[in-house]
Order: sequence, then structure tokens, then C-alpha cells
Amino acid sequence: MAEESHAVAGAAMPRHIAIIMDGNGRWATKRGLPRTAGHKVGAETFRKIAYYCKDIGIQYLTVYAFSTENWKRSAEEVNVIMLLLNRYLHELMELMARDHFRIRFFGDLTGLPPKLEQLAHQTDDVSSALPKDYCLVNLCINYGGRDEILRAARKYAADCAAGTRKPGELDESLFSSYLDSAGLPDPELIIRPGGEFRLSNFLLWQCAYSEFYATDTLWPDFTTDEIDKAIAAYARRNRRFGGV
Repeated sequence: MAEESHAVAGAAMPRHIAIIMDGNGRWATKRGLPRTAGHKVGAETFRKIAYYCKDIGIQYLTVYAFSTENWKRSAEEVNVIMLLLNRYLHELMELMARDHFRIRFFGDLTGLPPKLEQLAHQTDDVSSALPKDYCLVNLCINYGGRDEILRAARKYAADCAAGTRKPGELDESLFSSYLDSAGLPDPELIIRPGGEFRLSNFLLWQCAYSEFYATDTLWPDFTTDEIDKAIAAYARRNRRFGGV
């Protein structure tokens, strides 16, 4: 494991960090570049941050890569994002075992281009065979928090219709088992780069008691120092969970 920075050494470390990777397009526009250039740089930022989180002992990292609303963007921009996802999934399949990562997907994969959907399932298969103590990176692709809740509700309704569940037995724990994040702890810390202060339909169920950290830094400029600052801010929070 890499040596921890002074900012995080000894801090109350979250097990699960979630990041809304925002600002790629604005980063490029500020430099007179096409928005697609920002996504390419942002993808490299993701690689750097993922490795850093693993090295400092974060067990779970969830990143918002492509939302259900992002299909509204130009065909050129969407195509570049899909190509980048394809490229990085191929690389991840080669690197997961060596670098002690696992990959999991949140979102409706059936809405992806067929080849990318197939690649995601192949990545899942490779990941499922790796040790469970490896750092788990959750990629939210074609993901929306409302869509996730609706899909979970439909699955539960289907089980009730099939007679394997009863409506009256539904509680928070059981409903959570139908979500994309089934079996995982909720994120203790959600980080939003890019200067915005909204969830943008991200992890709406799971964020009930998450701590939030926002920064004006655009995602392509996001550094490991920003992670350290976010963790340091998290360590100063008094998490009462509705208590005193």
C-alpha cells in the first residue's frame, strides 16, 4: 500500500466514497477545446483517483460515469463517452487481478450499445472470481437514482406476483437488496467537484445519511489533494444519524 498523505493518516476514514465526476465539458470549453476533450482528460483523472483511493485503504469507490439523462447530449459527445468506457473496460479486465481491483456496475445495462453491454457483463464475470477483499469500484453507467428505485420496485412487485414475496414483509433492508448496490454499505462521503450543489439523481436511496463535500475544482483538475481535503472534512463531521 502506498504511504498515506499527512492529510489522511490517522483520520476517520470512510469505507465507501462516492464521486459525481462533474465538469469535464466546462473544463474543455474554458480552454477552447471541444467538450469531448474534457471527457478524455476526465477519464485519466478517474484512473488516478481510483488507484489513490485503493492505496489509502478505501474499500468501496462509486463513480457517476454516465447518467440516464446524459443521453440528451449531442451524439458526438455520447459516442466519445461510450468509446472511452469501452477502452477502459478492456484495460480493467487486464489489470484487475494484478492491481487488486474489482468492478461492479450500477445502472440499466440493457440501455447501452450491445457490444458495451456484453463487455460490461464480461468484466463482471472476471471481477466475480477475484478476492472479495479487493477494492471494489462501482461504475454507474446509464444510471439514475429514480430509475434504480423504480427497477427495484418492479422486481419486488414481480416477486410478489410470483408468490415468492409478500407485500407486507417489505422493509428498508429487504428493499435495499433489490437495488444495484445490494450487499454494499451506503457511502459515508459523497464528493461533488465542479462547483454545483445538487445530487443530480445520484444514489438517492443510499445517500440518506451521507456526508457531502463540494468543491469548485472541475473534475479533470481534481487531484489526490482534493481527496485528502474531502476526507479531512469528513473526519471533522459529527455524524448523529438523527440522534443527539
